[in-house]
Amino acid sequence: MKHLVAMILAVAALLGAPARAAPVASAHATTELVAETAGAAPGSTLWVAVIQTLDKGWHTYWRNPGDAGEATALRWTLSADWRAGEIIWPTPKRLPVGPIMNYGYEGKVVLPVPLQVPLSAKPGGKATLSAVVDYLVCAEVCVPGTVTVSLTVPVVGGAPAAAPVSGPLIAETLAAAPKPAGLTATFETSATQLKLAIAGPALAGAPAADTYFYPYDEALIDHGRPQTINRGARGLTVSMTAGGDFAKGAIPKIAEGVLTLDGKAYEISATPGPPPAGAAGLGPPAVAAPSDLGADLGSGLVLALGGAFLGGLILNLMPCVFPILSMKAAALAGHAGEPRLARAQALAFLVGVLVSFLGLAGALVAARAAGAAVGWGFQLQSPLAVALLGLVMLAAALNLSGLFEIGTSAQGLGSGLASRGDLIGSAFTGVLAVIVAAPCTAPFMGPALGFALTQSAPAALAIFLALGLGFAAPFTLLSLSPALIRRLPRPGAWMDLFKKALAFPMYAAAAWLVWVLAQQTGPDGLARMMAAMVVLAFATWLFGLGQRRGAVGRDGGVIALSAAATLSLAGAVALVAVGAYGPPAGAASGAKVSAGDLPAQPWSVETLSALRAAHKPVLVNFTAAWCVTCQVNERVVFNTGEVAAAFKRSGAVYLVADWTNRDGAIAKALGEQGRIGVPLYLLYGAEGGEPKVLPQLLTPALVAEALDHATKPAA
Repeated sequence: MKHLVAMILAVAALLGAPARAAPVASAHATTELVAETAGAAPGSTLWVAVIQTLDKGWHTYWRNPGDAGEATALRWTLSADWRAGEIIWPTPKRLPVGPIMNYGYEGKVVLPVPLQVPLSAKPGGKATLSAVVDYLVCAEVCVPGTVTVSLTVPVVGGAPAAAPVSGPLIAETLAAAPKPAGLTATFETSATQLKLAIAGPALAGAPAADTYFYPYDEALIDHGRPQTINRGARGLTVSMTAGGDFAKGAIPKIAEGVLTLDGKAYEISATPGPPPAGAAGLGPPAVAAPSDLGADLGSGLVLALGGAFLGGLILNLMPCVFPILSMKAAALAGHAGEPRLARAQALAFLVGVLVSFLGLAGALVAARAAGAAVGWGFQLQSPLAVALLGLVMLAAALNLSGLFEIGTSAQGLGSGLASRGDLIGSAFTGVLAVIVAAPCTAPFMGPALGFALTQSAPAALAIFLALGLGFAAPFTLLSLSPALIRRLPRPGAWMDLFKKALAFPMYAAAAWLVWVLAQQTGPDGLARMMAAMVVLAFATWLFGLGQRRGAVGRDGGVIALSAAATLSLAGAVALVAVGAYGPPAGAASGAKVSAGDLPAQPWSVETLSALRAAHKPVLVNFTAAWCVTCQVNERVVFNTGEVAAAFKRSGAVYLVADWTNRDGAIAKALGEQGRIGVPLYLLYGAEGGEPKVLPQLLTPALVAEALDHATKPAA
């Protein structure tokens, strides 16, 4: 009798179980629709789930796919009066592809959905449930898929039993899904940052392992940029780069998403306001550590200030600064017997350097706060600025050559050095040095300046001030030391020869700027610039002639000569200003190809992503024509047989990101590495992972060794 009852119960269970349709296979995924229980009771909630089993190496996307992709969508066809709720999304994982960040799933994906069973449903009947599943599955390529899955569910009078296979799977997925946990969350925003502060008992003492915020809104943050975590006593602050809408003034009223922390996931809903008690403050981000925010920020700022000062010192050794420093060397040589004058000129030079650094920094911070994609050296991305600076360099060289004098009379090189004009000249030398030095990024400078642009404006300006102090320190300290000044040779006839010899680095700087302009504007801009330089040389000759006539008492023609010189100078400036310089017709940003035998491809996010997906080693050279350090590296390192042989051995691909003209994509890629200027050299290994950052000053042996370590994975 017992066996008969068991058999009857088993048959009844089978008859009452929902009819499970066969899984549907298509587009690298097998899809099916299952239910949590063996039936549905009138007026209850029936949990069903779309389950997708993905091919190895393929993934689908979360509700916010990140920088690319498309979330899975369901279109339901249900029996009368049945209602479907929203997908309960499991916690996603990060799916980086090159510089972009996506969110999604790999392996088996379970997407639970609540269905409301109507009270009118009759026990003993059946309901047919059907869903059209639209999804995008991606690996090296992306394939859209659409399948229809269905399920027949019996309506039962009592509580239905759990389905033996799908029941525990759906229950486990629901239990692990992100949920509110009594957390209090607030946020503050700027044009460049969103800082999310979260506190609550669930976060007290929790480690910061694998902490990440997945926003529901695609436009809330820049997904490809890193998130910085500051720990507090009962919470934390997540500092993120704001999304594109922030630059347009679209500040959200609420910031929602999922916070993952130490293997757990929490739903977050934050409103604007000050940080809740126990969370780390909403100050600038610092390295995550179990300490108070003030200490973290202080240590990060101190390191950035120190790095900026060291970078400024080293900047004096960079090739782009040599011409300007030759001007300062000539001035120092002339003050060997006048320590007080040397100190005054040194302080004027320091003021010029600091004012220029703060001015450029202020313009850079303001431009980035307004949403412009600019970086350090942005002034030389303007062909008009390059042309005008080239004229200034030529004028300085002609002055050193003795064609005319500034701040002195023609009666003697050493007379009138205490005049106000010489102090202004020293300050102007500092200004010119900064403008020319800015395109160079010395060691220690890159990380410090990248950190500066994630801080408040006062902290950022303090870092740029430290950079200026480091840059001006050698000449300033030398000039302020009477003992060192006395060691310099006494003024004499040698000074005139020394001064004229130092004109040639200035001529070289002017020639370099003409070459930069030719890269930006093509032959028409080059022709106009050369004509302007001839007119400028004529103007300075007229100025010098007028000075000499005045010096010997022939004042009758001085006024006429000065007027003619002024008109000529105005004509030179007009030649470069009226041209409305822009990139040459047909020139594509980033289309640079390296010289020599080393083949190169233009960099783009898409090209880099495709090469990385194909497991190719990739070396990316972020460069610009106006970056002297970049040009030196390209000629003495990349254009060598040793490096070419290393590329061939490793199978690496050489990509060139040319930032000579402004390019928002390149500026964003630099920012993702915490940099705001060039050069930057990134080596991506064949096996994936984060890129290796090579030094800014390269050697062929260093590059060859790095390429040899970036070999193809075994097949």
